[in-house]
Amino acid sequence: MEYLVAFELHIPEGTPDSAVSSRFAAEAAAAANLAEQGHLVRLWKSPEESRALGLFRADNRAELDALLADLPIYDWLHLTVTGLEPHPNDPRVLQETSAP
Repeated sequence: MEYLVAFELHIPEGTPDSAVSSRFAAEAAAAANLAEQGHLVRLWKSPEESRALGLFRADNRAELDALLADLPIYDWLHLTVTGLEPHPNDPRVLQETSAP
């Protein structure tokens, strides 16, 4: 199943820059690993530096929650998760059903 995950970052006040840099580096490695495993499909950044959207794949919500909880900056994030299903008017679905 696919999930749209909205991330809002809240770095605790007083967090040393070195800790932020370290966690962000670990986060980049974790994202690359999730992409390699096929769980992280796409990732977008909002012009507002504290927001992002990700398209994830997981067998179920419990698996997704476990994947997200393992992120190095998880405790700095507010997450909104939306489960996605194909829409009958999705152009991709329409193309696939009309292909010869």
